[in-house]
Amino acid sequence: MIEYRNVRVALLGGGTVGAQVARLLLEHKEEFASRVGASLELTGIAVRNLDAPRSADLPKELFTTDAESLILGADIVIEVMGGLEPARSYILQAINSGADVVTANKALLATHGTELFEAAERVGAQLYFEAAVAGAIPIIRPLRESLAGDRVKRIMGIVNGTTNYILDKMDTEGASFEDALAVATELGYAEADPTADIDAFDAAQKASILASLAFHTTIPLEKVHREGIREVTGKTVELAKKAGYVVKLLAICERLIDPETGEEAVSARVYPALISREHPLASVHKANNAVFVEAEAAGSLMFYGAGAGGPETASAVLGDLVSAARRHIIGGPGLGASTNANLLVLPISTITTRYHVTLSVYDRPGVLASVADVFGRHGVSVELVEQGTFGSEAVSGEAAPTATLVIGTHAALESDLASTVSALAQLDAVSSVVSVLRVEGA
Repeated sequence: MIEYRNVRVALLGGGTVGAQVARLLLEHKEEFASRVGASLELTGIAVRNLDAPRSADLPKELFTTDAESLILGADIVIEVMGGLEPARSYILQAINSGADVVTANKALLATHGTELFEAAERVGAQLYFEAAVAGAIPIIRPLRESLAGDRVKRIMGIVNGTTNYILDKMDTEGASFEDALAVATELGYAEADPTADIDAFDAAQKASILASLAFHTTIPLEKVHREGIREVTGKTVELAKKAGYVVKLLAICERLIDPETGEEAVSARVYPALISREHPLASVHKANNAVFVEAEAAGSLMFYGAGAGGPETASAVLGDLVSAARRHIIGGPGLGASTNANLLVLPISTITTRYHVTLSVYDRPGVLASVADVFGRHGVSVELVEQGTFGSEAVSGEAAPTATLVIGTHAALESDLASTVSALAQLDAVSSVVSVLRVEGA
């Protein structure tokens, strides 16, 4: 029988992901030992409440509320507790004690990533975070290592399973936003408070991480433009479907040219957008995630799979654990964060894309001409105009007939489009601006 040396593993967090990490680590202990060349000993699981229900049957003696003692006795610390504090303090303590760290904490990395990576580099430790973006999908390691010798031009991804489930249900079943959200909550895809998902905070954190890796530049979370899906209605999805598009919440990170200096810069943004039904991302259904990467040499790559879930995320965590344990056995410095490019992060106003603007207009002579004139005056070229169904609206005590106009544009500057929409809202002929959606992936 082979005798292996021991690598001590501390687990911070015993929730949905933590319990599955512990279960798999204990169940496949011998297999992990043969892969690593060392025995991975789970020394304990730090939790806030010892009596809380768990998603796996685990030995009670492993649980403790003394996280600090657990950290100080570990070679590798896995953090899956979530939140900013005390997770940040615990990870810094682990790094400063000489331990490698595996984390699934996207919010922490997006907010304090620079501090954590600098701390790890100072002591030669390694910070692993594959599970922080897109669950089981391997995207961090390809960006960090496999594509390190290439030049990533653009990333476009569906990185939030909850919003994808909602939008997919609206598209495939004709469900309303409210009904789709209710089902997502019932199935456990959405939290009781779904703000982080439907207002795109979660996706923005992931975009910050992906952009920082892809462009070797620190992308602060506050510089990621963010729009959620609350304003996406069944009517919007229906009109998109008729035009050959599907609505998806997209995280987009790309290299651009700064219009003021002519130098290379980057953009990171999250918003609901139209994407052609022929694009690979259009076929990402239910709560799945996918990340589409365009690189100079490698071309187009797509990474697809489960973006969340206990066992799925645990898979990514354990993959990082195996890598950390192998490094612990072999030795050598950790892989630091590559953020030396220091590219400027451009605001949303500088991007150029196509748009679909949906208006509710009064049925009067000259309406189309006045709408077209607004687009022309602001330098936005119209590509198509489609008239939708008629309705009515009470105006000055009487019912006035209204029609839906969908105006598709050629590529336009975001700031020009914003000025156009502002002017349209002031037109007497326009009842309301129903929606403005960008067209991506064309």
